[in-house]
Amino acid sequence: MTDCIFCKIVAGEIPAAAVYDDDQVLAFRDIQPEAPVHIIIVPKRHIATLNDLTPADAELIGRMHLAARQVALDLGVADSGYRTLINCNRDAGQYVFHVHMHLLAGRNLGWPPG
Repeated sequence: MTDCIFCKIVAGEIPAAAVYDDDQVLAFRDIQPEAPVHIIIVPKRHIATLNDLTPADAELIGRMHLAARQVALDLGVADSGYRTLINCNRDAGQYVFHVHMHLLAGRNLGWPPG
C-alpha cells in the first residue's frame, strides 16, 4: 500500500528504531510511547485489520506473538511482565490500518485497560 505508514517503515522509506526483524515480522519502538517500553510489531505484508485475516494467516499471527516474546526477553521485561494488544477498527483505537500489535511494559499497566 503506497499510503500506509507501516508499509513505508517495512520498506525502509521511513526510519524506525527496530528491535526485531525477520523475514515476516518487524518490531520497532513507538514514536509516541504510552509506557516506558512501547513496541509496535507488524507483519511485513499489508493486512488492514484483524477482520481481513484468513486461515492462511494463522502462522503469521503466531509469529507476531513469538516476536513479542523475543522482544520482551531482549528488552528485559519478560519476567516483570508485559502486555500485548491488537486493536481492530476505529472504535477499538486502531488508527493505522495495517494489523499491528502493541507490546507495553516497564510499569504497572493496571486493569481494566480502557
